[in-house]
Amino acid sequence: MCRWMLKRFTAVFALFLFMPLALAVPLMNMPYGVTPMSHDIYRLHMITFYICCIIGVVVFGFLFYSIYKYRQSKGSVAANFHEHPMVEILWTLIPFLILVGLAIPATIVLKDIHNTNESDLIVKITGYQWKWKYEYLDQGISFFSTLSTPQAQIDDPKEPKDQWFLLEVDNPMVIPIHKKVKLLVTSNDVIHDWWVPDFAVKQDAIPGYINENWLEVDKVGTYRGQCGELCGAYHGFMPIVVQAVSDEDFAKWVAAHSPNAKAEAGGLIPTAQAATRPLSKDDLFKIGEKQYATSCAMCHQPTGQGLPPSFPALKGSSIVTGDVNKNIQLVLHGVPGTAMQAFGEQLDNQTLAGILTYVRNSWGNDALNAAHKQAVVVQPEDIEKAR
Repeated sequence: MCRWMLKRFTAVFALFLFMPLALAVPLMNMPYGVTPMSHDIYRLHMITFYICCIIGVVVFGFLFYSIYKYRQSKGSVAANFHEHPMVEILWTLIPFLILVGLAIPATIVLKDIHNTNESDLIVKITGYQWKWKYEYLDQGISFFSTLSTPQAQIDDPKEPKDQWFLLEVDNPMVIPIHKKVKLLVTSNDVIHDWWVPDFAVKQDAIPGYINENWLEVDKVGTYRGQCGELCGAYHGFMPIVVQAVSDEDFAKWVAAHSPNAKAEAGGLIPTAQAATRPLSKDDLFKIGEKQYATSCAMCHQPTGQGLPPSFPALKGSSIVTGDVNKNIQLVLHGVPGTAMQAFGEQLDNQTLAGILTYVRNSWGNDALNAAHKQAVVVQPEDIEKAR
């Protein structure tokens, strides 16, 4: 019996002794990260962890030793006492000193987390259901970042998935390495949370407020995160992708994505003439089909069936088979108090015209529009007039 208890005691003691080594494995521990703040937080976390392990070894060591040494089978009799002044002082003073010793570095780290002074770059991040908008305030660059995982992978469990399933976007955020980037985080609808574990940044995005944070990446690479707040039915479809690049590559990216470059390329910020240029029905349908899958299918489904009552069906809807001007106004300005966003500030005239043309011609809506003598083609000029 004594030998059996000794073996068990040795095993438990060894578990506590070597647990720090086991938990140092990256898959079982918080990431070390690629920013100065992530390094400071990691070190503070590990110091606290080791102190907890030492406390555990000491406490359970005394416990198991007492159980073994003063077991009933040896005829031990329990002592009869109530308190000991020195013991009371020690087990009050020691935890107090440990907490003070941890509070000082923790306060320093907490203070540094929100020190956004002397930033080299300012990026405003706005959360939407369910995408992110990035605005580089000094460079005049603005774009939306939306989930780009194919809808087939989402809908069909048997469809092959790659390693970045639900963690890939169409437009990643791009930042230079070794530069302090100030983040201004807010939301357009509900509470979101911009969270990238490798940066040790987890900042709430609250409507009507702007929260500040910062990061400084020290290694080129692609880093991923997700919305860390339960922001609605498709909370899990709101990934974050950040590309950290060299100064030279960042300068090239800025030059390629500046407003002037986009205008020349006919991008999301087209020239005034391109914004209202008439397009054929087929061209509008192709533009709309692609953008519908990105901006609309998440709520209204690829089949237009929707998920009533929160996300109404577009198939046979009185909105998309009725007055085209009301349809345009709804898409431009959204519906307050619902998940229907105001897409007028998100998409250009051509893209909105394409989406409306696609919706009004799909799932049998074209026949209903014809019966009601309503338009099935919406031109960019119609959107511009409605604005």
